[in-house]
Amino acid sequence: MTLPEDVYAELDRRLAPVDVARLAAYPGARPGRQPVHTCYVPADAVVPGLAAAWGAAALAALDEHGLPDLGSVLGCAPALVEQVLPRVRAKLAAEPVEDLRVDAEDGYRGPPDREDDDVLAAAAAVAADLAAGTAPPSIGVRAKSLEEPTRRRGVRTLDLVLGVLPSGTRVTVTLPKVTEVEQVRAFLPVLDALEDAHGLALDLELQVETPQAVLGADGAVTLARMAHAAGPRLIGLHYGTYDYSAALGIAAAHQSSDHPAADLAKDLMQVAVAGTGAVAVDGSTNVLPVGPTADVHAAWRLHAGLVRRALERGLYQGWDLHPAQLVTRYTATYAFFRAALPAAGARLAAYLDRVDGGVLDEPATARALAGVVLRGLDCGALDEAEVAAATGRPVAELAAVGGRPAR
Repeated sequence: MTLPEDVYAELDRRLAPVDVARLAAYPGARPGRQPVHTCYVPADAVVPGLAAAWGAAALAALDEHGLPDLGSVLGCAPALVEQVLPRVRAKLAAEPVEDLRVDAEDGYRGPPDREDDDVLAAAAAVAADLAAGTAPPSIGVRAKSLEEPTRRRGVRTLDLVLGVLPSGTRVTVTLPKVTEVEQVRAFLPVLDALEDAHGLALDLELQVETPQAVLGADGAVTLARMAHAAGPRLIGLHYGTYDYSAALGIAAAHQSSDHPAADLAKDLMQVAVAGTGAVAVDGSTNVLPVGPTADVHAAWRLHAGLVRRALERGLYQGWDLHPAQLVTRYTATYAFFRAALPAAGARLAAYLDRVDGGVLDEPATARALAGVVLRGLDCGALDEAEVAAATGRPVAELAAVGGRPAR
C-alpha cells in the first residue's frame, strides 16, 4: 500500500454524514407483503361481509361469462389458464380482497348531511369484519382532500371512522389530490393526533391526481419532495387515472392508465419512491365488466391487458372498482407470476450455485428475481413446493436474497 492511513480516514470522515443521510432517506424496501390491488368502495356501500360478497360476485361472473374461451379473452395460453383458474377460484373463495379502501371522496355520492352517518356505518361494518376475522388483510379510508373547501370535512370523516375501529388496528389513510409538499407536512401532525386519540397505527398514501404533484412551479419533481417529507409513514403513491388525465386536458375517450401521459407520471412516481420503502401504484379503469357477455369480455380483455402491462413495468398493485374485475386481476396476476417462475427459478439457482450460463446476473438482479418469486407466493399464484422445485432452494433462502425477513 502506498497511501497513508490518514487519506482513508479523511475519506471516511467526509463521507460518514453522507452515509447516514442516505440510509435515513433510502432505508430500502418495506418488509412484508404488498397487496396486488386496492378495492375502492363508496362509504355508503360498505356493509358487513363485503369481501366475501365481492368474492361471491366475482365467482358468479366467472361462472356466467368465463368459459369456454377465457384464455383468448385474457390473452393467456390455454395451458396457463388451466393452471391459473383453480387457484383464482380458490382465491376468490378465501381472500378475494387484499386491500380495502372505504371511499368518502370521489366514489362517495351521498349528500353532505348524510356523510357522518354513512362513514360511521361503514366503519362499524369494517369493525364487525375485523372482529369476525373476515376483513381483508389491509384496510383503510380515503377522505376528502386538504384543499380549503373540503379540508375540515375530510379530517372530520377520518376522526369518525377511526374512532369506531378497534384499538391497535393498522389503517391506511389515503390523501387525495395532493398539490403541495406543505400539505403533506401539515397532515403529519393530524395523523399523530388521530393515532393518539384512537390508539391506531396509521400509514399514509398520497394520490397523484394533479400535475402540480408531479412537477412544481420551480421545475422540481414534487413527488420526490412529498415522499421524503412524509418519511416512514408513507407506504405508497397511487396514480389517479381520470383526475390526472382530465387536468392535462386529455379527452375522456383517451383517458387510460396506458396513456403516454400516465406513463410519464408513473415513471416519476417509481423513481421518487425507489429505495424509500414506499411503492408506486397503478390506477384504475372505469370500464366495468357488466351487462351481456360480449361487454363483460371486452371489459375483461381491457383490464387484463392493463394489469399485465403494469406488472411488466414493475407496478405490482392497482385499483379495482367492481367485483367482476377481481377475475381479471387475479387471472392476469397469477399468469404473470407463473409464467415468470421457470426462468426466474433457473437464473436464481445458477446465481446461488455460482454457475456460469447465458445470463450473468448480479446481486441486484438476483434480488429482483427473488422478489418476483416471493410476490407470487404472497398472492397465491405459487406455492412453496413448486418454488423450491424451480430454484432448488428453500423459500427462507430466497427471502434472504430478496432482502426480506424469513417467511
